Amino acid sequence: MKWLVLLGLVAFSECIVKIPLRRVKTMRNTLSGKNMLNNFLKKHAYRQSQISFRGSNLTIHPLRNIYDLVYMGNITIGTPPQEFQVVFDTGSADFWVHSLFCTSPACATRVRFRQHQSSTFRSTRKTFSINYGSGTMRGVIVHDTVQIGDLVSTDQPFGLSMAESGFEGTVFDGILGLNYPNLSRSGAIPIFDKLKNEGAISEPVFAFYFSKDEREGSVVMFGGVDHRYYKGELNWIPLFEEGDWSVYMDRITMKRKVVACSSGCEAIVDTGTSLIRGPRKLVNNIQNLIGARPRGSKHYVYCSVVNTLPSIIFTINGINYPVPGRAYILKDSRGHCYTTFQENPLSQSTESWILGEVFLRVYFSVFDRGNDRIGLAQAV
Repeated sequence: MKWLVLLGLVAFSECIVKIPLRRVKTMRNTLSGKNMLNNFLKKHAYRQSQISFRGSNLTIHPLRNIYDLVYMGNITIGTPPQEFQVVFDTGSADFWVHSLFCTSPACATRVRFRQHQSSTFRSTRKTFSINYGSGTMRGVIVHDTVQIGDLVSTDQPFGLSMAESGFEGTVFDGILGLNYPNLSRSGAIPIFDKLKNEGAISEPVFAFYFSKDEREGSVVMFGGVDHRYYKGELNWIPLFEEGDWSVYMDRITMKRKVVACSSGCEAIVDTGTSLIRGPRKLVNNIQNLIGARPRGSKHYVYCSVVNTLPSIIFTINGINYPVPGRAYILKDSRGHCYTTFQENPLSQSTESWILGEVFLRVYFSVFDRGNDRIGLAQAV
């Protein structure tokens, strides 16, 4: 893999577009019934403010959470602009939002793109479908102006959903994929690649800081790295293979014993996944070792023992990345403590793990398209 010195990555702040996000407690288990969900959405209505930050346009907006830990940010589409809250997802490459064409229940309560109200809208007849594991969507490719903070992509291809399943009860308006273009199911050029090719981004990198605060502080930044969001040095990891945000993981250990990935395995660094996922047998082994017991779809531990639970160490490219018990244990709506290790819903022929937001709250992450590598460092 190619390598780039750190100095070349850390761009001046006026060249970095930062999108602050806010995290809200999960509502999937807390709210039941359509009326309660609608009341929640009205109470926590989206509010946007523009703040100048060292010459950059800093867009501050709340993050709404579903499936426990999903971070969303604001974008606009069309002329005049229509606002949407989307998941910035390194696990996929396609960008789509709900549309007026969609009659599925998942679309009914969310913001939908009104193409007839945009003077820059352009339609096509190309259709596509995507399976996310947690849900599926079918849509049509269209073109319009898309804006992320100060970044503007004109005639950007993206998807309008026509049918969805598995997303019922979610609160996002769409998914903005940040993976490589070769993984696009629609064949449309991802917005990051289009901005990069047009020279709108100073450096071909983006980075995530997921705040440990339950309310705000999370940031996605494009075009450089702000070192104030991490401690020490960035550790650079070459990709498992070019064209996907996955890396080679040496092993997973606990109390100096290997508990998974004993012969090395693939690890996908996924900002669109809330948990840490792996093969069922190995995940169950970890649950047993930490004393977790199954109850419904989750595994629980006594909250009184959370601070005494051992760290689980993910060794990647020779560097240990410990995740302490307080980071991999969360509380449900009743205040009971459960683990964030779950089986990967997509079966794999070889051992593979997904390192989602549980891992990425502990470690600031940089995705370097120019050198096909990922940078990790201790988050502040």
